[in-house]
Amino acid sequence: MKRFWKDVGVSEVAGGFSVTLDGRALKTQGKRAQIVPNRALAEALAAEWAAQGEEIDPGTFVLRDLADMAIDVIAEDRAGSIAGLLRYAETDTLCYRAEPDEPLHARQLELWEPLLLAAEACWDVRFERISGVIHRPQAPATLARLKAVLEAKDTFALSALATLTPLSASLVIGLAALEADADARQLWTAAELEEEWQAELWGREEEAEARRAKRFAAFSAAMHFARLALG
Repeated sequence: MKRFWKDVGVSEVAGGFSVTLDGRALKTQGKRAQIVPNRALAEALAAEWAAQGEEIDPGTFVLRDLADMAIDVIAEDRAGSIAGLLRYAETDTLCYRAEPDEPLHARQLELWEPLLLAAEACWDVRFERISGVIHRPQAPATLARLKAVLEAKDTFALSALATLTPLSASLVIGLAALEADADARQLWTAAELEEEWQAELWGREEEAEARRAKRFAAFSAAMHFARLALG
């Protein structure tokens, strides 16, 4: 599709801010009014439109897609979205360790245990650690507390989590990524620990490394979106 506008702007509207193209407010891909909570996020969305050349590249609208997810999907079914995220707490990758006598276990303990301990202290919960891959349920009280944590998030934070959590296979990492002082590379290193371990053992493949780089870019973009949305 060719570029069909000249001017990109940001307007304050009822409920927040909206991007305008030639003075006309944008809608989401679901045809709803695209209203975001603050000017900083609206200006970042506007920058994606302003950066387009004569041919529109849909793959460069990363923040737009996250905003539309918040408005078209999360806001329409908060309960379903929260339930989907909560499933990652039931099988959080940080809880599933190698056997204690295996070298990988020490690396997992070093990178994963501080994240779990911080989460437990923050939310007053207890996570079950498992050696092996056999599923062990988390305590109902832990899941109930995490559900309350998610219910307290707004739709834009939940939209960021809908990317952060599946990419890391961890609700703990996803929620940690929302913190203002979170380090994207540090969190991604924890999320990719087992893949990195395998690469160290068996060597790196160009295609696999490209996929990992793409996933990290998506993870970082979702963190950026969350920081903009949460102000």
